Amino acid sequence: MSGHSKWSQIKRQKGVADARRGQLFTKLAREITVAARQGGADVNTNFRLRLAVQKARESNMPADNIERAAKRGAGESDAAVLEEVTYEGYGPGGTAILIQAVTDNRNRTVADLRRVLTRGAGSLGEAGSVAWNFESRGVITIDASKADSDELALQAIDAGAEDVKLEDDVVEVYTRPEDMEGVKRSLEDAGLAISSAEVSMVPKTVVELGEKDAHSALRLLERIEELDDVQRVFSNADFSEQALETYEAAS
Repeated sequence: MSGHSKWSQIKRQKGVADARRGQLFTKLAREITVAARQGGADVNTNFRLRLAVQKARESNMPADNIERAAKRGAGESDAAVLEEVTYEGYGPGGTAILIQAVTDNRNRTVADLRRVLTRGAGSLGEAGSVAWNFESRGVITIDASKADSDELALQAIDAGAEDVKLEDDVVEVYTRPEDMEGVKRSLEDAGLAISSAEVSMVPKTVVELGEKDAHSALRLLERIEELDDVQRVFSNADFSEQALETYEAAS
């Protein structure tokens, strides 16, 4: 699995989202607002908004908050000040980092990112410096602890997946972004337990890190994502099981 996927699993297990629910709701609301502004407030015709609303519901975001965020994006003036910006950078061990932000102040956002990256043995890069190593793909994660992972993989391919990766009790299904929803629905109809589904920036190549660099990279990724303007963070870092275990134990 990709470094980002492993890192995401760690966050879910540690309950980081619950611990920072207020910040999480703010980020979810921004994603809903931007999605509605770009494609309209109808979830039936706006795929990005549909995903954003689904994620908000899964995170127990109040329905009133979801509705306000969508309405804001569909017409209220304060939505216009929010803009999407992608930043690129480097982390420990020469890893590539792709950062998606939604901000009303680019100067503040880039200053915050530069500060966190510098303190974490990283640096900001020029536009295009690492983006070439990432591609947009649908990623569906399935809990295979109570099923045959090889059989799940075959079901995913039959449902339209482009690629499948197996590791321990997890099956990762990769699709074209526009196919993700249909593949997810087919897998759910087959009774499979979907842990998560999202359109992600997946690295084409990864960098394997030793334990010291792995711990530094994990800390840096967490600190970047904690920034208010940052929506999502992707990395091509690959972490060994031992590095993940010692990091979790020390956290």
